[in-house]
Amino acid sequence: MTEIDAKIDALVPEWLNLPDIAEKMDVEVTRVRQLVKEGQLIAVRRGENRALHVPALFIDGDKIVKGLVGLLTVLRDDGFSDEEMLEWLFTSDPTLPGTPAQALSENRGTEVKRRAQALAV
Repeated sequence: MTEIDAKIDALVPEWLNLPDIAEKMDVEVTRVRQLVKEGQLIAVRRGENRALHVPALFIDGDKIVKGLVGLLTVLRDDGFSDEEMLEWLFTSDPTLPGTPAQALSENRGTEVKRRAQALAV
């Protein structure tokens, strides 16, 4: 959980705070904090009150978007910081098309994970 850089903040189209995610997932805020602590979600401090926020594309209805947890593990294993992961996930890739985060949310996670694994080579 780090301070957000303006470049990353500009890349992510929409953010959700932890209470909003808890409401969507029908769980306590402490459970969402645990998901962040466990590395299943990336949360960054932003806004005037420096509250924790998660990219909205990481939440699909009442659950974490399919494939995200495994993808974050692959990127961490590749040595990516939270900021680097967010930058990679939200930078447009014309060969996908769109961003890796969009592809994940559209259930095209296999290709995204393959690309993430290729980054380690």
